[in-house]
Amino acid sequence: MRYVDRLPQAVEREDHVTIRMSDGVRLSARIWRPVTSDREPVPAILEAIPYRKNDLTSTRDAIHHPYIAGHGYACVRVDLRGTGESEGVLLDEYLEREQCDVEELLAWLAEQPWCDGTTGMMGISWGAFAALQVAARQPPSLGAIVIASFTDDRYADDMHYLGGAMLSDNLAEAGTMFAYATCPPDPAVVGGRWRDMWHERLDSARPWVLEWLRHQHRDAYWRHASLSENYQALRCPVLASSGWADGYSNAVTRLLSRVQVPRKGLIGPWSHKMPHLGEPGPAIGYLQEVVRWWDHWLKGVDNGAMDGPMIRAWMQESVPPSTSYEERPGRWVGEPSWPSPHIQEVSHPLRDRTIVRADEEPASSEEDESAGRVHTVQSPLSVGQFAGKWASYNAPPDLPYDQREEDGGSLVFETRPLTERVEILGAPAVELLVSSAKETAQITVRLSDVATDGRATRVTYGVLNLANRAGDSPEPLEPGRTYRVRIPLNGVAQVFPAGHRIRLSLSTSYWPLVWPAPEPAILSVHENGSSLTLPVRPTGTSIDDSPQPFGEPEGCTPADVTQLTEPEQAWTVSRNLVDYHSSLDIIKDRGLQRYEENGIEVGLRAVEKYTSVADDFGSVSGESAWTMRFRRPAWDIRVETRTLLTSDEDAFHVDATLDGYEDGRRVFSRTWNESVPRENV
Repeated sequence: MRYVDRLPQAVEREDHVTIRMSDGVRLSARIWRPVTSDREPVPAILEAIPYRKNDLTSTRDAIHHPYIAGHGYACVRVDLRGTGESEGVLLDEYLEREQCDVEELLAWLAEQPWCDGTTGMMGISWGAFAALQVAARQPPSLGAIVIASFTDDRYADDMHYLGGAMLSDNLAEAGTMFAYATCPPDPAVVGGRWRDMWHERLDSARPWVLEWLRHQHRDAYWRHASLSENYQALRCPVLASSGWADGYSNAVTRLLSRVQVPRKGLIGPWSHKMPHLGEPGPAIGYLQEVVRWWDHWLKGVDNGAMDGPMIRAWMQESVPPSTSYEERPGRWVGEPSWPSPHIQEVSHPLRDRTIVRADEEPASSEEDESAGRVHTVQSPLSVGQFAGKWASYNAPPDLPYDQREEDGGSLVFETRPLTERVEILGAPAVELLVSSAKETAQITVRLSDVATDGRATRVTYGVLNLANRAGDSPEPLEPGRTYRVRIPLNGVAQVFPAGHRIRLSLSTSYWPLVWPAPEPAILSVHENGSSLTLPVRPTGTSIDDSPQPFGEPEGCTPADVTQLTEPEQAWTVSRNLVDYHSSLDIIKDRGLQRYEENGIEVGLRAVEKYTSVADDFGSVSGESAWTMRFRRPAWDIRVETRTLLTSDEDAFHVDATLDGYEDGRRVFSRTWNESVPRENV
């Protein structure tokens, strides 16, 4: 990244501006704005997230907020209520109170003498959710939004449930927020009331996973704040981005196809990162694109921000399997609209363990669907240990590894060696005629690029809880009955070179990425009537493959941080062949860091552990444990959280602890032991 500190306008910063909400709670904001804005008001850009502006996000905040401010905007970074130096408590994600707060923040900004009355919102992940959700409420000052790594559907395309099956990230993210929501404010900012604020957070805390387990299917809880319930509610222009390695690779194209506002989409090879910090690379000059977007929609500058393709996507070349990549080779391609007129949905029948190309055998007719071979599959719990994370953060290495071992416990179909290069852009889908021996079962489908040496790189995947086969109203399966089901895979842009094979793998478990069904089930897959559909982007045609190139990544110099103790990263798969105990152990430890600007020292250590014994579905367990430490001379605080999730055929079981320490002495402790009935999950 090129650090640019000579900006078009000089910037001033206010570190702790309190903004009173209608219920009396005061939120804490950091503001960057041009020094001339007192006499020449500018639009205001809001980012509202719960991740602590005074320390944990101060480094990345310092890269993009002053950069945008230096191009003529007031950038306002707010800690959500109950986090950082903001008052109140944070009880869950995306509550009505949060959206009311953001609406009040926008109204406050529009009234400031240094704001011209126009506002925008931006953010990644929670910040993007906040922007999209509040934009749907149509606050009068909001002129445009810029969002990265988000979803418009909180139930079907978030970290909680995928295809009606529960993701292990439902536990992992709950563990993250259990910790973040119980951290103290900084006494150097809020003064002597810090302890009362902290204990209010501790007293109000609860393991968020309990609430998420109580809503195992789409209901009013998930419909709230999901734009998918009413796309017409979005009335302002949106610049939307994500990455193919992110868990949120589907929402950009879905948004482009379903809203009617001016819109642009951008999907790179990245994990859960902003595009100017994108990993795997290449990162791009995203902040230049953002400034151009704001200039056009908030200042009315005729700068061509809407010129060119509606969506630009990184077409990924074939790579060997690896748990991390510094760069993904490929090229940028552009499409004029989405769905694109260039993409051809090509259906390939599944025959004799083969994915049949269109020029090899015609698809079967409805009359012969009952004929053909039937294959059975019941996967061991070990299938999924090399699946990586639902959403890659690229640290520790968390991308899927070589799929050959996974394929050993799967039902596999693959093409013959390709005679020509194949490129896909969009969401593949699988249609199956399938029956189950049990009332509850799940199926995972994986698409892989198989090189000439046999190595298999997972390209994309999809999951379906077969109880959700007809939509969001789950019904148990009738054992032995044949159903037609459709499993969409996550969107992707991928090249399959000539000589490679395309592989489709079906498994009945994908642990620990997906929490297993209550018990193992044998699935029967009927070949006739089953197919793989690929979104093929033709090659060697007149399609414009060279959209306007992006600039070099730019930003301001990040805040100065000193590493006081060594960080630790680990991702370990282990199996004991004496007692058949298997474990995936993940360690993410930043070590102790000092933020030199304010002197606060912060330590963050997160440990996840997923275990099982042989193929005993009742033995699976997931654990998320966090330790967060904050200290200065004469002030030393530590928060420790632990959440253990287990299950049997009837219920999920949560055991959780929260401990708070001041100067090494435990001053707060609470435990939870609760069960939630399983509902066809």
